[in-house]
Amino acid sequence: MKSLVVDDDFANRLLLNTFLGRYGECHIAVNGREAVEAFRNALNMGKRYDLICLDIMMPEMDGQTALHEIRELEANAGFFANPVKVFMTTALDDDENVVEAFQGLCDAYLLKPIKPPRLLEELKAFGLVS
Repeated sequence: MKSLVVDDDFANRLLLNTFLGRYGECHIAVNGREAVEAFRNALNMGKRYDLICLDIMMPEMDGQTALHEIRELEANAGFFANPVKVFMTTALDDDENVVEAFQGLCDAYLLKPIKPPRLLEELKAFGLVS
């Protein structure tokens, strides 16, 4: 599994990178702009991500905007049948952000602090690990 962890908080990046690194290659980005660029580069190289863990509140570009741009890049590349799985990993649990994330086609919404057993449940549910 190839994953991308996007979070402006070092501790969250470290936790997710360490956990996901057990299952394969794991890259990091510190904001939405870097995430979109990493995703674009992976698409161009033919080495797509299987999973993106995406925070919402970040500088330069927030996670909601990054999610929309990532889904647009996928659509333009014709990846309708097998889009990247996107797990929003955030401290925001208000209805507005949850609804916006799912309207942007996120696959899961995990509240911080991220608990590894909960993350593993979602990875299994989406067939990313067995």
